[in-house]
Amino acid sequence: MPVQLLPETPSQTAGPYVHIGLALEAAGNPPRDLEITHEMVLPNAPGEHIVLLGNVFDGNGHLIRDAFLEFWQADHEGHYDPIYDPEKPFNGFGRTATGEDGQWLLNTIKPGILSNAAGVPMAAHINVSLFARGINIHLQTRLYFDDEAEANAKDPVLNLIEQPIRRETLIAKRCTVDGKLAYRFDIRVQGEDETVFFDF
Repeated sequence: MPVQLLPETPSQTAGPYVHIGLALEAAGNPPRDLEITHEMVLPNAPGEHIVLLGNVFDGNGHLIRDAFLEFWQADHEGHYDPIYDPEKPFNGFGRTATGEDGQWLLNTIKPGILSNAAGVPMAAHINVSLFARGINIHLQTRLYFDDEAEANAKDPVLNLIEQPIRRETLIAKRCTVDGKLAYRFDIRVQGEDETVFFDF
């Protein structure tokens, strides 16, 4: 019997239901027993505790109020831990979402420097995935820190971006939130000052 090749299933955008399925509390629903949240760190975790926050903008400069973001990062010593356990002081994976005010927020620690597969040191960074209505495949980018200028200047990934002004779209700006050390990282999906996205 000849092999029948089936057509590829058509893709579709994330739609307006990302919060309902993945960010239950942001959608006004009760959380599940085991929820991956914006709290990546417990008070006793070693390292420099920080708050990350920002907005997500569409191509017209309007706030995207139902975006969903995932973060994956190394610990303060530059090591990734693939095991998620809510009882651990620090988990390198977190999720958050924009709300009615268009802002997302994450509590974590500042990651340490680590090396890529070729052994080249990379500046402290956090990997970010963005899901939102109108996007077929999630967007991937990186968040770097503006107070790590020397390491950023040598980072092999940042140096793949030819225009220095475009590199700036990946740099989170140091600030404070309620007296806590924080970094603001706004994401622009399209248009002027569009955030650099990667095809990892």
